[in-house]
Amino acid sequence: MKPDLKFEFVADRANHTLTISREFAAPRQLVWDCHTRSELLDRWFAPKPLSTRTAHMDFRDGGYWHYAMVMPDGEAFWSRLDYLKIDPIDGYTALDGFCDETGTVNPDMPRSNWKVTFADVSDRTLVTTVVLFASPEDLQKTIDMGMEAGMASTLERLDELLPLLMSEAE
Repeated sequence: MKPDLKFEFVADRANHTLTISREFAAPRQLVWDCHTRSELLDRWFAPKPLSTRTAHMDFRDGGYWHYAMVMPDGEAFWSRLDYLKIDPIDGYTALDGFCDETGTVNPDMPRSNWKVTFADVSDRTLVTTVVLFASPEDLQKTIDMGMEAGMASTLERLDELLPLLMSEAE
């Protein structure tokens, strides 16, 4: 990560939320596209050394993204993000959860509500993700699973992809 780009990961146990803020040195439309188009998500949305594989993407209110984070040995960890409300290039809300390869949500794993916002900050884009869990225990379980390091690595991958996309567009 470029040292002057903001990254914050704040756990609020009293309100069982995580707030993840990350700046990117790219235009908001491009950062938005990277969060909302499966062919771009597949290029960055997993911590190293995992990769991402989309099974289904329907980015609209009521649609969902069903994807796997894939280990180098081929083992896949499936997730589903159900889109609740989309405000183009400003933000979206969604319900996140682990699932199986068919998209059936795993009831034994925490689900969470995500509110993702995109804002212009000078010549950068600030993405703020507020993740609300059902309980402090669900929040802690997610932290214990490595959410902070995983998000930092994942967002670094986006940071690496953005300049490539900007040069392709020139």
